[in-house]
Amino acid sequence: MFPILFASAAMATTPPTPIPSLMPVSHVPTTRDVQGVWPVRPAEVTGSFDPPAQNWDSGHRGIDLATSTGTVVMSAADGIVTFAGSLAGRGVVVVDHGSVRTTYEPVHAAVTVGDWVSASDEIGAIETGTGHCGDGSCLHWGLRRGDTYLDPRLLLGLRPVLKAP
Repeated sequence: MFPILFASAAMATTPPTPIPSLMPVSHVPTTRDVQGVWPVRPAEVTGSFDPPAQNWDSGHRGIDLATSTGTVVMSAADGIVTFAGSLAGRGVVVVDHGSVRTTYEPVHAAVTVGDWVSASDEIGAIETGTGHCGDGSCLHWGLRRGDTYLDPRLLLGLRPVLKAP
């Protein structure tokens, strides 16, 4: 004997409503749809974007924003958290926005991998005494498309600042 399974017509024709924290990355907006916000407020840039000529060279792969220990860090745009933990001794959060992803450090994460976040949602707080600013006085904010580092201010509709020759 085989068990007989019954389903109502409504169950067969109505797709389930997705739960935001479980949305697959394919539902994350593309860069043309991304509306970015500053991840900390007020936002004062203390370290400029200076990408390396080659990915393995030295350079500054994001921008630094003035903060203090405990400052709330927000997602710059809608996306899904793909990393939230310690990397090289400092807290890092990565949010995937579709074809680009943003990175935030040093951040004690308030989110976990798989969480869906909207622009301005809290993702963590600045940690004490870690990061390249040393004392928790800055947020390093990065943006990548694949393996290419970009100036994260592009998410805000701002043009990159160019260095004089």
